Amino acid sequence: MDQRADQSPENTPPPRRRRRLARFLFTTFLIGAVAATTIAVGGLWLFNRAFAAPGPLAEEATLIIPRGASVRAIAVLLEGEGVIEDARVFSLGVRALGGERPLVAGEFAFPAGVSPREAMALLQSGKIVTRRLTIPEGLTVLQVLAAVGAADAMAGEVPPLDKFGEGTLLPETYQYVRDENRAALLTRMQNAMTETLDELWRERSPDSAPLKSPEEALILASIVERETGLAEERPRVAAVFLNRLRRGMRLQSDPTVVYGLSNGAGTIGRPLRRSDLANTHPYNTYVHAGLPPGPIANPGRDSLVAVLQPVKTKDLYFVADGTGGHAFARTLAEHNRNVARWRRIERQQRNK
Repeated sequence: MDQRADQSPENTPPPRRRRRLARFLFTTFLIGAVAATTIAVGGLWLFNRAFAAPGPLAEEATLIIPRGASVRAIAVLLEGEGVIEDARVFSLGVRALGGERPLVAGEFAFPAGVSPREAMALLQSGKIVTRRLTIPEGLTVLQVLAAVGAADAMAGEVPPLDKFGEGTLLPETYQYVRDENRAALLTRMQNAMTETLDELWRERSPDSAPLKSPEEALILASIVERETGLAEERPRVAAVFLNRLRRGMRLQSDPTVVYGLSNGAGTIGRPLRRSDLANTHPYNTYVHAGLPPGPIANPGRDSLVAVLQPVKTKDLYFVADGTGGHAFARTLAEHNRNVARWRRIERQQRNK
């Protein structure tokens, strides 16, 4: 007997029924695919919207991202500090859109309303918070060390005073980041002074000839720095001292006397007395001829320029003029008249 399946027409599905079934299956698949795509696209749109939406931060906030923190840990930290709304959105966004750029540790300033996407970009940029420490011209090393010791958010102790020579720290505004070492910042100040002094010494004018070395230029610049606070006077004050050195005259600078009496503190808390001018300490330029044994402060670049590029003048004297500046003179007689005028001003000020 024939064992093959019965192929009679009554046992074969009609072609029309097969086509309807195929169309149904295809339509069902297509609708499912469109629905899945729509859901995926809609989800992606919603995610991008959430990732780029302004965050809850009402005002700028500074936050420290710990070294070695994972993306998830950073996300939780940002959410906890109110920088972002949802740690999950941030974590997913970084993993999906952050590429190969890592999130950097450090101190960051997040602006108000920062979005998760903007927060990610900030942390990838490495633009950590930079602080500034301004060292004014004319401070002694002791005073500079105190300023560095009091600086906010720095690490490490200030090295001992004997590690730094007077006048070797360049006054300037220095940038630093959180936890920068204090000793490292002071080394930067030393290097800045060395480089500045070397540069200006190479460019010195022949009129600075009484100065025989960069060290002598540093000493005189420190005196100029302490003698006047007016930038426009510095070259002329420097010229007076250089003229006196050429003639073998004593410098007779009050700040040198103060430095010696203060043991490097830079101030004695009272006016100088006549007896102070007779004190024989090595820094007293009323008693000793020539330059003192070392700088009396840390001079700025302008004072270094003043002594190495002095103006041409025959002035040998100067005294305060009552306006914050000085009256200059070529002769002792002229100087004595200026001194008498200053004494009258002092008496008038005391009697007010």
